[in-house]
Amino acid sequence: MKKTIALVLALLLAVGLFAGCGAPQNTETSAPAENGASGDTKVIKVGASPTPHAEILAVAKEILAKEGYDLQIQEFPDYVIPNTAVEDGDLDANYFQHKQYLENFNAERGTHLAIAAEVHYEPFGLYPGKTASIAELKDGAKIAVPNDTTNEARALMLLEAQGLIKLKDGAGINATKLDIVENPKNLDIVELEAAQLPRSLQDVDMAVINGNYSLQAGLSIAEDSIAHEEDDSAARETYVNVLCVKEGHENDEAIQALAKALKSDEVKKFMEEKYAGGVVPLF
Repeated sequence: MKKTIALVLALLLAVGLFAGCGAPQNTETSAPAENGASGDTKVIKVGASPTPHAEILAVAKEILAKEGYDLQIQEFPDYVIPNTAVEDGDLDANYFQHKQYLENFNAERGTHLAIAAEVHYEPFGLYPGKTASIAELKDGAKIAVPNDTTNEARALMLLEAQGLIKLKDGAGINATKLDIVENPKNLDIVELEAAQLPRSLQDVDMAVINGNYSLQAGLSIAEDSIAHEEDDSAARETYVNVLCVKEGHENDEAIQALAKALKSDEVKKFMEEKYAGGVVPLF
């Protein structure tokens, strides 16, 4: 009799322990996610130059958070990896380049990148190094320019607009220093990686610097440049900075939400107040 009672008690205890172990699993499954009752927060991974693109994206991130998106911003110091990362699917989008660079990148590398939105324009500036003004430039003076095809042409066209050189007719947006047909001061055009240009100022007489790298170096287009592209120049449309995705994803819901946030009133106000002409919203 005692053995029977003991056996029954042992069985009841085992059943109780088994039920106790199962309860938390059911509770976890039914619990709401931390990111909202539906738990459907969507991640968007975007590559960007640190300045100004990542800073602009930080403003868009707050807007997107209210719509259930988690914008994850990855900063890159160069112009190649954020494009290959989008091509390979490691990033959903990038925001760092103008459309002329994007088109050239596709042509040279066989990538399949597309524009999801046109956002802003960054005027190129000519900045003083060892020489303070154009009038003071001596024969053989060194002027540094970006070494990538589209940005070198853009820099040379700015030098041409200042009367420093003349390019071969028709060279346009594909010009290189080999297309210089007149160079009265025998300027030495030094081709450097765009990111190195601000640091080159101590070694050259002047440098034509990309907008993002001049901003990153603390240079003001309005206060520090000797000359710069005008807002009404052809460069404004040719070199508009874009939100880039892989072909076929331009109309994805998340990408369109990001494009809308980047072209919001909040972002426009941020651009105008933060960069004082160094970043011009085109919306």
